[in-house]
Amino acid sequence: MNKKLLFTAVLALLSVGAIAQQTVRQGMRSKEYVRENESLVRNYIDSLETVRDSLKTQRTVSAESDLRIKRLFMPLTYYNDVISGAFQLDTTNTIGKTLLHMYLRHPEWVETTEADLRKQQSNRVDVRRPIRHEVELVDRLAPVPLESEVAPIAVMIMKPNFWSYRGDYSLQIFQNYVSGNWYKGGESNYSALAALLMEANYNNKQKLKWENRLEMKYGLQSSRSDSLHSYKSTEDLLRLTSKFGLQADKKWYYTVQFIGYTQFTHSYKSNDPTLYAHFLAPLNINVSLGMDYAVDWISHKLKGNFHIAPLAYNMKYSQFRDIAKRIGISEGHFKHDFGSEFTVDLEWKFSDAVKWKTRLYGYTTFRRSELEWENTFVLTFNKYISAQLFIYPRFDDGVARDLHHAYWQFKELSSIGFQYSF
Repeated sequence: MNKKLLFTAVLALLSVGAIAQQTVRQGMRSKEYVRENESLVRNYIDSLETVRDSLKTQRTVSAESDLRIKRLFMPLTYYNDVISGAFQLDTTNTIGKTLLHMYLRHPEWVETTEADLRKQQSNRVDVRRPIRHEVELVDRLAPVPLESEVAPIAVMIMKPNFWSYRGDYSLQIFQNYVSGNWYKGGESNYSALAALLMEANYNNKQKLKWENRLEMKYGLQSSRSDSLHSYKSTEDLLRLTSKFGLQADKKWYYTVQFIGYTQFTHSYKSNDPTLYAHFLAPLNINVSLGMDYAVDWISHKLKGNFHIAPLAYNMKYSQFRDIAKRIGISEGHFKHDFGSEFTVDLEWKFSDAVKWKTRLYGYTTFRRSELEWENTFVLTFNKYISAQLFIYPRFDDGVARDLHHAYWQFKELSSIGFQYSF
């Protein structure tokens, strides 16, 4: 800082000398003007020499002295402290005397005032007195340790739930009207079909699984041509399938399977008083021991299982003797036999709107064979409306042979209506 101010003072002296020489050389000022301002120049030079001497002797310059020195090289400004210092007996403030001399002799040289400079420097804050904070001294106290509050925490342990549930409900209602003079003939009729499927399955993801399925179907139809019955059943099924498995491999299980099925109520043919079926007439129960293979194919679209049982027990029961003879029970109400059994349960979702469910069941002994193949095609329009096509061929050589169809039986049903799944 001292070197910078010294260099600035020397430049000022040289500038003043050059200006004086140029003035004399050009003849711009008269001798009277020089004589009049001689004292002004002498005071200015004395101030610069005083600054130079102070810079040589002092290592550091205070902020107040630094501000006063800068006033010599800035545009002439009217400072309030210069006027107030004129009434003080201070012989060292040569800079103030030089500025006062300029104010008195040449007031036209004053370009601005200290008040205007303060307005321009609005962000500047001059602190005339140091800010002192009153500190209240207190005795130092030892910190009080925080005592942790122990509160009881209720810990809830949730056991894994290995049960899963699933259900399907459907209800279809049909009405068909044909006038008496319709050129193709026919008759008016009303029909309805309700179906319910519920599943409750247990799988602990380790070695054990237990699958349970309950299927219920019941359909009614009324026709004017049947003079004996106001309505007849078109579909009647009550079936329970339960399967207990112990894992042998990744997809294979040792399995015990139970299948029991009958129907809800009586069944007749048109204009025929003969009772063809009733609740527990017949009742079929099949228990088998074998292995299951889990199916998960075509990117999880085709799922299900194959059940193969080399050892199976089958029982037929009918509480009506006439029905017992018709289904192959020669004596009494029961028929027992042993054989082999297989069951295939698959569900193939072609898309979100179309799926196919199939069940293939087979049982055979040395004397008779049964084969059932149930196929249900479901076309879903939205969450609640769907159409179904049910195709059911069946083979049973344990009953009397029919003249037209031999041992084959066939049922087909198409419907559209309400459906809900969860």
